[in-house]
Amino acid sequence: MAVASFVGRVLFASVFILSAWQEFNEFGVDGGPAAKTLKPKFNVFSKSVTSHTGLEVPEFDIKYLVAAAVAFKGVGGLLFIFGSTMGAYLLALQQVIVTPILYDFYNYDTEKKDYEQLFSKFSQNLALLGALLFFIGMKNSSPRRQLKKKAPKSKTV
Repeated sequence: MAVASFVGRVLFASVFILSAWQEFNEFGVDGGPAAKTLKPKFNVFSKSVTSHTGLEVPEFDIKYLVAAAVAFKGVGGLLFIFGSTMGAYLLALQQVIVTPILYDFYNYDTEKKDYEQLFSKFSQNLALLGALLFFIGMKNSSPRRQLKKKAPKSKTV
């Protein structure tokens, strides 16, 4: 059971680690293609948040968001392989932040092809998030191993 669990964690984390590795290699000075893709989607997302809540999203360079996503995916994936809940939390945080920005199906008409593709990717990321939450829940609910205390030896007179 332990081997199957480890192999499952490696396969699951490989999605995040390989993605982080690719984005890291393409990062460059300006954040690479990930930043170029994310910039217009982030602008639409921030305008949507501002119009619905009245809160203004602060301005910052998108390459920092990409760098944080790469770090969360890389470090979180490695920690997750070894069964750390901290790794699962990092991956879940990355999913919660990036998924609604990247896969903004809610900004498209349901009849368009883009809608179907974005909704499919959004659903896949929700499934990944669900698996991470399941892992966190299982780790928190499993009984911890306690060291058996040795019974004190009785003294004989």
